[in-house]
Amino acid sequence: HRCGGNLKTRSTELGSAVTESSLTAVLPASTTVKKSIVLSSESRKELAKQAKVVKEERRAQIDGRHRYLISRLADGIDLTEQQVEETIISDDKFQLIEQFFTPSGLKKLLFFYQDVLQQKLNASSRSDVSTNNLPQKKLFITMGSTEDFTGTCAFFLRTSDVLITASNISQEVNFGMLDCTHGNILQGLEFFLSQIMIPTLKSQQNWGAVKEGLENSQIQDFLYSVDKFVGTLSSSRQNIEDKIELTKVDIDIYVKNLQNPSDYITA
Repeated sequence: HRCGGNLKTRSTELGSAVTESSLTAVLPASTTVKKSIVLSSESRKELAKQAKVVKEERRAQIDGRHRYLISRLADGIDLTEQQVEETIISDDKFQLIEQFFTPSGLKKLLFFYQDVLQQKLNASSRSDVSTNNLPQKKLFITMGSTEDFTGTCAFFLRTSDVLITASNISQEVNFGMLDCTHGNILQGLEFFLSQIMIPTLKSQQNWGAVKEGLENSQIQDFLYSVDKFVGTLSSSRQNIEDKIELTKVDIDIYVKNLQNPSDYITA
C-alpha cells in the first residue's frame, strides 16, 4: 500500500516508459544513456523517499526491548547504538524482531557482521556508466540459512515461550557471539565453547533440581562430554588446516593410447 502509489501515477509512469522506449530507437546513443541516467536517478529518489517513510515508521516502534538488543549489539560489535539502530530499521528482515518477541515466537534472532559486496555506480562526465563491487562491513539480520557465514555472528536465544517485554527481556533472552572471521567456523565454535561456555558451566552453583551441583555424577558426565566434544572440534580443525591436497592430473595422457583389453591389463 505504501509503495504502490495511485493508478493515475502508475499509468503516467507506464506511458512515459513506453514513450521513452520508442524514442531510444532514433536518438543517438549518448542521448539515450543520459536519459537512462536521469530516469534511474528519479527512480532512486522515489525509492529513497519510500524507504525513509518505512524507516521512520519502524523507528516509532522501537521500545525498551529493541533498546536492549541494540545495546548488546553495539557493545559486542563495537558500533555505536545509533549505527545499530539505523541498520536495524533499514533491514528488510526487521519483522523477525517482532516475531522473536511474540509468545511462542522465534527461538533465535541472528545478526551477521561481515564483509558484503556493495554495488557502487560510477557515472563519468562522458556518461560512461560502470558498476564496481566493493566489500564493506555490514550488520544485518539473517535466518542463518541463506548467506555464507564469514565474519561475526551475534545471537539472541529465548529461554521460554512467554511474551518478551522490556521488563523481562534480560531474564528471558540470552546473548552471545561467534567470531568466525574468514569463515573459520570450527575455530570460532571451539573458542566459544572452551573459553566461554565451559568455564561458565564449571563455575555454575545452581543446577536447579540437582542439589549436589558439580558433585552430581550426571553433571560430571555432561561436562566431560562437552570437554570431549571441544577436543573433537580442535582435532577436526587441525586436520583440515593441515590437509593434503592431491595434484590434479590430466588423465587423457594415460588413457589415449589404450586400444584393447591387453592395454588396459598392462596399465
